[in-house]
Amino acid sequence: MIRRLCIVGTGLIGGSLARDLRRLGKVAEVVGSSRHAANLERAVELGVIDRFDVDVARAVAGADMVVVAVPLGAIPGVFERIRDAVDDDAIITDVGSVKGSVVAAACSVLGPRLPRFVPAHPIAGTEHFGVDASIERLFERRRVILTPTTETGADALERVSRMWETVGAEVVEMDVTRHDEILAATSHLPHMLAYTLVDVLGGMKERAEIFRFSAGGLRDFTRIASSDPRMWRDICLANRDAVAEAIERFGSELDRLAGAIRRGDGEFVHRAFTRAKSVRDEYS
Repeated sequence: MIRRLCIVGTGLIGGSLARDLRRLGKVAEVVGSSRHAANLERAVELGVIDRFDVDVARAVAGADMVVVAVPLGAIPGVFERIRDAVDDDAIITDVGSVKGSVVAAACSVLGPRLPRFVPAHPIAGTEHFGVDASIERLFERRRVILTPTTETGADALERVSRMWETVGAEVVEMDVTRHDEILAATSHLPHMLAYTLVDVLGGMKERAEIFRFSAGGLRDFTRIASSDPRMWRDICLANRDAVAEAIERFGSELDRLAGAIRRGDGEFVHRAFTRAKSVRDEYS
């Protein structure tokens, strides 16, 4: 049972977590904090949080679990503001999709609080954002990756793991560097492709007709281009080497495919598509 949960950044992920813990009776009080009072007022209206404070240092006071769910670029500043405000036994965790930058910030800023810090990344979400996008059961049958540091305490790790398991998630542990490499390929690259495709199509003179007559495939593929641009900008910069490498590798393969199509090399094209279908079918 969490006595007082503080959600710093009460949006899709933080709000959905709060909804589930409240629904399951696993939290006594939920306090929200962010820079935007209107969003926090809306969170109270929706029943996601009980109360809020735009001053994050005041918001975390007395909390036994603090979940930092702000964009990656804002995390170091949040760590600095809460370091001396949290209770000594409070657990701090986050939901950032790049762990290297988060762990580096924690090691630099949290100091004696580091044993109570558990880096986490729930592999869940939608293209929508804000507290109005939060829903119940978002994390059921989804994975949450924990990337504990050498300083992370066993009790803190166990409590964060149990929190995510309570809302239906499968919890796994992973090395920080490995996490960022894998997510660059499985999550960050697809978002870059979707954003770039929509940007390219939107710049064409036939833009109106392109989107008017687009089929379901384009809508499905580019759905994630509606995601929060600020959040994905921060992800790109925080995981720049792995993301750039993934983009470059994809670009190289796309160039090879374009060359084969120009040459009329149907065998090359068919082999590439067959390999892709086989892999997709295996893991679908």
